[in-house]
Amino acid sequence: VSSLYRFKMSGLDEVDNIILVTLRQIGCEFPDDLTSLSLFTSEIVVSAASRCLKTIRDDLDLPKKLPSNMSARFRVGTSLADACKDLGYRSDIGYQTFLYPNDADLRKMFMFLVEKLPRESSSAADEPMGSSALLNRAITAEMSLRLSQGWTPPYCKLARLNWSTGTPPQWHYEGTSGMHSFHADLLVVPTGLGDISQKVTKEKKQFYGSVHLKLVTRQPSYAYDVAASLLEHSASELTAAQEWETEWNQSGLASRLPPEEYKAKKRQRLKKKLADQLRVSIQQASGSGLGSDLAQLIGSFAGRESALGKGSRFTHAEKLQFAKDDLLTVDQAPRVETEEELKQKREDEVAALQARLEELTTQLEGMEMDIKKFTTNSARILEMTSSSRASIKDQEDAYRVKKRTMDMLPEADKHMAELQKLIDSSAQRLVTLSQQWEKHRAPLIVRYRELKSLNELRMNESSQRLEEIRLVREKMKELTREGRSKDELHKQLLGEYERMSKDVGRSSYTRRILEILSNIKKQRTDIDRILVDTRTLQKEINLLTGKLDRTFAVTDEQIFKNAKKDEACRQAYKHLAKLHESCGSLVTSVEETGNIMREARELEDQIETEKQKKLDDSFDRIAADLKQMKQENSALVAKIKGK
Repeated sequence: VSSLYRFKMSGLDEVDNIILVTLRQIGCEFPDDLTSLSLFTSEIVVSAASRCLKTIRDDLDLPKKLPSNMSARFRVGTSLADACKDLGYRSDIGYQTFLYPNDADLRKMFMFLVEKLPRESSSAADEPMGSSALLNRAITAEMSLRLSQGWTPPYCKLARLNWSTGTPPQWHYEGTSGMHSFHADLLVVPTGLGDISQKVTKEKKQFYGSVHLKLVTRQPSYAYDVAASLLEHSASELTAAQEWETEWNQSGLASRLPPEEYKAKKRQRLKKKLADQLRVSIQQASGSGLGSDLAQLIGSFAGRESALGKGSRFTHAEKLQFAKDDLLTVDQAPRVETEEELKQKREDEVAALQARLEELTTQLEGMEMDIKKFTTNSARILEMTSSSRASIKDQEDAYRVKKRTMDMLPEADKHMAELQKLIDSSAQRLVTLSQQWEKHRAPLIVRYRELKSLNELRMNESSQRLEEIRLVREKMKELTREGRSKDELHKQLLGEYERMSKDVGRSSYTRRILEILSNIKKQRTDIDRILVDTRTLQKEINLLTGKLDRTFAVTDEQIFKNAKKDEACRQAYKHLAKLHESCGSLVTSVEETGNIMREARELEDQIETEKQKKLDDSFDRIAADLKQMKQENSALVAKIKGK
């Protein structure tokens, strides 16, 4: 019991140390000799609780010090208790928790408040943050840094550089003069040099470097497009690799071909498909004669237009104008047309042109209908022609058979005999061939079945291998994703570690945790040993009790049999009964003594718990507060009477 009590007290000390460290980190100021919650006064409790609640909820306006007036003190304690209840505190709490504190209630309350404190690493420690979250955090940190600095005029910046006084201080760019649009040029890179582990020969360097290919930094038109071009080129290669991997996992592995052969067959299929499409397009354009007909139609339309129109109205107007000009030149008597005449002439020309356009549109629609009818008729005629050719061929075959039959009719008996001989010889030949086939068929069937079973085994093995390969690829992808997430988590935790205060060492917490774990293990070992001893003693007690009962029963029976005849046996029987009763009462007394000792230990624990609550000190403080309240009430009554 004493060791368990010491372990419990050491664990509580560790909890108190963790709570004190956390409270100091949020800005609570405590004396250096304050090492336990049992040393907290009402003022310290109110200050620490108020700062915790303010950190959790910034909209709360709570006092950080206790006033001197008793009624104001009760109001402050009640407001703090209500704020804790609003946060979800379920245990008993009131103004007495802050004005008359005890260790257990304080420890429970501050553990609740510490768990509610907003920690930046609380969610990040549980889940790895993605790249977007890290980017948002970096943007937030940069904006906070910029907002914390004063404004610097542009002419005070050296080449757009500014010195930041953050942690650590460094130079950084400011302004937008160096920004430009994202523009990527097509980059050409050498092929066959993807393996960076192999050294590039001098011939390849000379061939690509000085003869045929520029460096990637010189290929873009402008120097600031190099980064964008490289990013675009890398993204395109990555996308192509991902698409190839997806296609290979879905179709390539099922084909059971090497990657090079699969790519070659795919290339051949694409070439064949393109060739077929081009062939079909050419046949559709030239097979039905539609192209020549359309050319004739356009030519006839142009001829008809020239024949019908013989020049547009603009041409006639131009000729008429030139004729009039010639006449005016000859007659030397020019006449100027009025505005109304010009307007009327334009309207007449517009009307004539619109009528001509409608006429041409109607003609074009009629020609399109004729083209559609011609195409439909030609297709129907081609279909009819093919069906007629097939029927003619069938009729010709039937005619040949009938003609040969008619030629053989004059000597029917002779031909029938010949046909019978042919039939008999054919039947005999079929029988011989069937016998020969059966001789060859049996070993072939056996071989076929063996090969089929081998093929099925290979197919099953191939399917299993493919499934294993697919599982391995999925496992590789999963491990890759997990590695990336852990790398991001490592970077994030490293940044958190750099931002953490180095006042409290991690080794002290680790040492304390290890000590607690060792004490728990030791206590668990002691408890297990005590339980084993208790079970052993209980078994021995049960065995002895059973043995005692059996012995008493046998002895009682034997003595009772002889008690009727012998007086000494009768006295022995009485003494035996009295001895059994005395032993039973003695065992009962021992059990009651054990229960009383257990109850005494429980009462001692309760007494110790009540001592930790410091009820005497609380009663003294309550009495002092009551006396002060009476004095304040008396002073208020005197002031009222004085008025």
